[in-house]
Amino acid sequence: MATFRDLLREAKSKIVETDPAGAAVLLDDGYALVDVREPDEYAQGAVAGSVHIPRGMLESQIEGAIADRATPIVVMCAGGARSALAAVTLAELGYETVVSMDGGFNGWKDGGHAWSAPRTLGPEQRNRYQRHLTLPEVGAEGQLKLLDAKVLLLGAGGLGSPAALYLAAAGVGTLGIIDMDEVDESNLQRQVLHSRDRVGERKVASARKTLVGLNADVDVVTYDLRLGADNILDTIAGYDVIVDGSDNFPSRYLLNDASVKLGIPVVHGSIFRFEGQVTVFDPRTGPTYRDLVPEAPPAEFAPSCAEAGVLGVLPGIIGSIQALEAIKLILGIGESLVGRLLAFDALDLTFHEYKLGPDPANQVTWENRERIEIAELEGLCMPSFSAADSTEAMTGSDGRTV
Repeated sequence: MATFRDLLREAKSKIVETDPAGAAVLLDDGYALVDVREPDEYAQGAVAGSVHIPRGMLESQIEGAIADRATPIVVMCAGGARSALAAVTLAELGYETVVSMDGGFNGWKDGGHAWSAPRTLGPEQRNRYQRHLTLPEVGAEGQLKLLDAKVLLLGAGGLGSPAALYLAAAGVGTLGIIDMDEVDESNLQRQVLHSRDRVGERKVASARKTLVGLNADVDVVTYDLRLGADNILDTIAGYDVIVDGSDNFPSRYLLNDASVKLGIPVVHGSIFRFEGQVTVFDPRTGPTYRDLVPEAPPAEFAPSCAEAGVLGVLPGIIGSIQALEAIKLILGIGESLVGRLLAFDALDLTFHEYKLGPDPANQVTWENRERIEIAELEGLCMPSFSAADSTEAMTGSDGRTV
């Protein structure tokens, strides 16, 4: 029966090894460094830029971290044993150039090479976010990005409720919430941030109680105010993503112009009766709200959900998609809805996608950001309620209304 020493000797006979000094040269030449130590070891010190994948998860996570098998790799553990076994595994997975660092991290430190104590997740956080950590597209690095992220929600109503809940549950570190309304019993059919015992409370206060109770990692910043030309730039500045759950045209145009000026992507959602739409407006890379809706329609063509009704579960679907798009933007994964409008019909249970393009006549663009003046929209109705559920006539770049 083979012993560990036998297995290690066999592994070393199949691989290429180098010492820490040689590894440093290889890293300078463009090799990727894969650190296969355990999380508690990694937390005590690591090499900047290394990819951390514990040895036991190497087979399942390496493809997500390094997809190109032609990428040359240096593998490191604490002393050189686990890295040798990992190098054999990587070769078996088809990685063409793999070198094990004999001496490992201990030898790296003793040789005077640069290292630092990385920022890591604590034990409770690793337990809470473990389903994220097992996803190669997220992992510990992605979870730290989420914890560092700042997302602003325009509205704590129908769309803002599910979006806020899932963003908080995912560990988005700072959630700003703008709403100037009170919780009403009629909200409870769809606005799941709130409860019967909070009827009459300010929505932002109610939302904060729910979200802090869900995840103590999240800093909930509340804005009990009406957004206007005089305060919107200061309010939204510093946020990475804005989730728009507003219910009126003046707010949407105001948000559009300010977000374009500051270059902040907006995840836009709207709902009406049994239908909903979601898209992402990123002023740096794609069309914006003014490309989609150059002019607001008359008020009689855009009744509110208070007038036309909305199926209570619908904002849960649309708001959850908004949260998903925000998380994808933060992590830089997948294909976002920039330049695409996703339309959902709850009665038919169908999704349709429409391509969106820039309007040549639109002057409110990222390229013209220095010339953008933030002003209130005149002559349109501003509902007395705020940021709950919404709809509008939305026209794609092909001229079709959806």
